[in-house]
Amino acid sequence: MRVPVRRLLLPLAALCAFAAAGARGDGYDRWWEPGEGRTFPVQLDYPNDQGTLRLLLTGGPLETKGHPFFEPLGPNGRACITCHQPADSMSLSAQTARERWDTTQGEDPLFAASDGSNCPTLPQGDRASHSLLLKRGLFRIQLPWPTREWNGKPIVPDFRIEVVRDPNGCNSGPKYGPAAGNLSVYRRPRPLANMKYLLAVGFPFDPKQGYALPLDPDTHKPMSGNLMADNRTGNLRLQMEDASSTHLAFARRLTREQIDRITDFEMRIFAAQQTSNRGGAVDTLGARGGPAKLRDSEPGQLGSIGEPVWSEFAAWEHIPPADAARLKPEELAFRQSVARGAKVFRDKTFLITDSAGINSRIGFGNPVRNSCVFCHNMTQMGNDVAPGQVDLGTTTMPFADPMPDLPLFRITCLKAPHPHYGRVFYTMDPGFGLTSGRCADVGKITLQSMRGLSARAPYFSNGLAKDLRGVVDYYDRRYNIGYTEQEKQDLVNLMSVL
Repeated sequence: MRVPVRRLLLPLAALCAFAAAGARGDGYDRWWEPGEGRTFPVQLDYPNDQGTLRLLLTGGPLETKGHPFFEPLGPNGRACITCHQPADSMSLSAQTARERWDTTQGEDPLFAASDGSNCPTLPQGDRASHSLLLKRGLFRIQLPWPTREWNGKPIVPDFRIEVVRDPNGCNSGPKYGPAAGNLSVYRRPRPLANMKYLLAVGFPFDPKQGYALPLDPDTHKPMSGNLMADNRTGNLRLQMEDASSTHLAFARRLTREQIDRITDFEMRIFAAQQTSNRGGAVDTLGARGGPAKLRDSEPGQLGSIGEPVWSEFAAWEHIPPADAARLKPEELAFRQSVARGAKVFRDKTFLITDSAGINSRIGFGNPVRNSCVFCHNMTQMGNDVAPGQVDLGTTTMPFADPMPDLPLFRITCLKAPHPHYGRVFYTMDPGFGLTSGRCADVGKITLQSMRGLSARAPYFSNGLAKDLRGVVDYYDRRYNIGYTEQEKQDLVNLMSVL
């Protein structure tokens, strides 16, 4: 194992700045090194290409020295903070990974061979061996196959997996791949912020499949299913144990005290875009955007509390003349565009077709006409209040974009054919199917939160969209929506301030 490059000690002035109630993260203090011992302030701002991300920590500043989220507790030198950086809305952008490679010449623990490279068998000193992390922000996820339930009980899958393409070498050979009892897929790290929304349960059952929700083994309450892309762990403890044994290579299990301290931090941190380079602050002139709205609100569904999704920006549609006169013309135009984008998001309907978890959902047909809020319906967040996973086609043929740097698997349903793809089809990531063992679940992925998007490109679980325009373009062609150029730009502007 290479010895990580040592980070220069922060000057005393910078340490004092971070100990203050608020701080701005520029330059060398943008990257949080495991074990630094900084104080996490109650407010922290980071600039990005679209403006400024703001993080708010409830309950006062947090001393990170000795805190299990921030300390490297395993042999690879990583901590939770390594892959969940504050500047990236508690996720990790591909741009940050590239900057870290350039700064450390690839010797940061971020690039650990186990999952920070395309495959451990590749030459680890070569930049090309880490191309998926550097280009798409993807980590390798090695999963047992056939799968097991969270309690270790084996699951007999109703489909067969065959490797058709293995460009990185981690799905074939004596150590890797189905023949070796495992499967490697590549996914983006999900943001660990705004957790009270991710844990909220909007239904007492999974309306996408008609199943009763699994119960939390610790609290015995229904679980939201919004923590991981494939829903292989349902509560924070299980998610931490999964990450600590794989990504962090901990030799020992986390203690109950460590789990409680990490949970406390994750429940206290809120992140969202606070300012726009083109429109100014997102909580002025009647708008109520930014992380304070997330901190002070409670999860709710479209229409359930009289507050439609993205109504935070409705006031920008008709800004009073006196206020408009104080804005630059381009600032006024941008704010009005954001308001139009929110209306397009809510009101422009289209035919949703061949999407498992939507068209196979109880009570809906194929196609079904609705808008973006059909799935992105939680107020303030834009994720789905209805538990369960959805297949948008981002990883599965014929809808996924060609991504020859990712593996390709042939799926053969052994019982009933897939409801939309038939008996044999191809995917770059079987998604929830790797957890449930059901062919009908192949390709399903947990919907992401829509907050802090400007800080954590690229998008979708496999990094398919390199920017926000790529997200809009994908949906437009996937569902033949027919957005106008103005509608596309309005949607991009909306997402840039979330």
